[in-house]
This record gives sequence, C-alpha cells and structure tokens, in this order.
Amino acid sequence: MIAFFLESLWLVWLIVSLCCLLIELTSGDLYLLCFAFGAMASLVLALCGAPFWLQVLVWAIASVLCIIFVRPSLVKKLHANKERLSNADAMIGQKGRVTTAIPADGFGYVKIAGDEWRSVSANKTEIPVGTNVSVISRDSTILTVVEE
Repeated sequence: MIAFFLESLWLVWLIVSLCCLLIELTSGDLYLLCFAFGAMASLVLALCGAPFWLQVLVWAIASVLCIIFVRPSLVKKLHANKERLSNADAMIGQKGRVTTAIPADGFGYVKIAGDEWRSVSANKTEIPVGTNVSVISRDSTILTVVEE
C-alpha cells in the first residue's frame, strides 16, 4: 500500500487538494483554498517525478505565498459591494410604538419587535405614549423617530 502511494504521489496531492476545496465550501474564509492551490503545485511536481521532500516544500511555500498575496485581494473583491451594517443599523425604517413619552427636548422609549430603545423626536416635538413611530436614524443606541 505504501509503495502504491509512493509511486502515485500525484494522487495523494489530488486528494488533499479536493478535500481542501470541499472543506472550503463550508468555511468561506479562503485559507483552505490557498492550501488547495499549494497541493495543485505539488501535484504538478509529483507528475514530473520530483522527490517527496521537494513536493512538501513547494506545497508549504505556495500555500503561504497564496495566503499572503492572493487571499487578501480575493477577500476584498468578494466583499467589495457589501455594506457593513450592524444589527442596530437594521433598525432604520422599522416601525414601533412609544412606551414612555418622548419630550420635545429629551429622551423616551420606543418598543420595536419586542425590544425597547431609547429614542428622541426628529422634529423636536413631544410624542405621547401609544403613538406609532418610524425610525429614521440612529446615533449609537439612541433612535431618532417620527410620528406615522
């Protein structure tokens, strides 16, 4: 069995590469993709009859170089069109109900999806308890709301 693997190291590198690619599908962080590229480089060397130590060395070097030079640009391109929004940013546009009156120059509370948020009035007018409001912006954890 060992003799078979020593004669068919290209097959071992192919299996390593495919396993890395399959596992990469579940992680998405692109590190295993770099190891798969390194295994492909070693596969080519194995087909050319290079010694095993050289194949392992090329695999390690190619993987590290890929992590350093290729992965950052791939990650940047994959995330280029995505805005980084927090869960609080998702509150903008949500509708809620005032639970503690919002004075014209102060803070009150609005209940949105079961959570209470500290809120201020956008047009600096008092908003009484029970009024339906919409969130138009946020500053830290304080929502700015308008009456509907």
